[in-house]
Amino acid sequence: MRYSPVKTAVIGYGFSAKTFHLPFIEAMEQLALTAISSSQTAAVTADYPDVTCFSDADSLLTDSDAELVIITAPNDVHFRLAKLALENGKHVIVEKPFVTKVEDGEALIALAEEKGLVLSVFHNRRWDGDFLTVKKLVESGRLGEVKYFESHFDRFRPVVRQRWREMAEDGGGILFDLAPHLLDQALALFGKPQALTAQCMAMRPGAKTIDYYNLILQYPEHLVQLHSNLYSPEPNLRFKVLGSLGKYEKYGLDPQEDYLKAGVKPEQPAWAAEDAAHYGQLHQEDGSQIIPTELGGYQHYFAGVTDAIRLGTPNPAPAEDALLNIQLIQLALESSRLGQTMKVDA
Repeated sequence: MRYSPVKTAVIGYGFSAKTFHLPFIEAMEQLALTAISSSQTAAVTADYPDVTCFSDADSLLTDSDAELVIITAPNDVHFRLAKLALENGKHVIVEKPFVTKVEDGEALIALAEEKGLVLSVFHNRRWDGDFLTVKKLVESGRLGEVKYFESHFDRFRPVVRQRWREMAEDGGGILFDLAPHLLDQALALFGKPQALTAQCMAMRPGAKTIDYYNLILQYPEHLVQLHSNLYSPEPNLRFKVLGSLGKYEKYGLDPQEDYLKAGVKPEQPAWAAEDAAHYGQLHQEDGSQIIPTELGGYQHYFAGVTDAIRLGTPNPAPAEDALLNIQLIQLALESSRLGQTMKVDA
């Protein structure tokens, strides 16, 4: 290894921490787990007896020896915890969404720059195999000029669950939970749109937050549609891309989340490979062909962050990118409320 492991702490011990972060910290030599903050002290101590457990996040941020802090707490406290971490000289990974208000994101970016610290947002789905496949097809020109790009993250959850993601007024609902994934991928491919039109609704009985959205991003030569709903039990469309030379269509989500939930350890590069039965198809005038899915891997994100900390290389998912994501979410809420198309500032 080119440098000493980055001492890393995790705030929270819920699904996100245990599924998307701790397995990589354990598997990668670039990271060393030193602390976790959680009210589940007994569970943390049982699972990680050699790691310091703090009962609250503030104590971890002020008293731990961590160089890097990963914040997996509820969305409405991202700003406060990230600010405290930066003030205490720690590099920060914030789970998406970055923040719930644009002005909070601007303040964090300015603070990180002032302190000379890495502030990154966990937009891990830039390393989904299916997205890497779409990116390769678009950038290679095999689809010709892209005219329409459609991306879905649909689920079947017709009953409201009693959990903060579905109850919180500030940063709750799937517009803040799922749309950041789709927006980040679209922005990575196409950059900032000219305008945005959105429908955002609470459809389920008893829903307190948005559980349906449909976003249309307008570009000079093409449209992007981003969609999520909670009434889709079937194998879901993930991507549909229409171009002047053909169409690519892909069903089903990248398998990494399911693998991690099943206990697969991300210790070998091929751990993230998708089964051939789920490959997408490229349709062109002279016929159709199966397109093998590129090999993804969320470990590349963590490696990029540690390189940024130790070597000064570019941040793999900088907060500046994530701030545009939040700006578009706020525009989507306004567009839906007014029933109007909103221009995106140049």
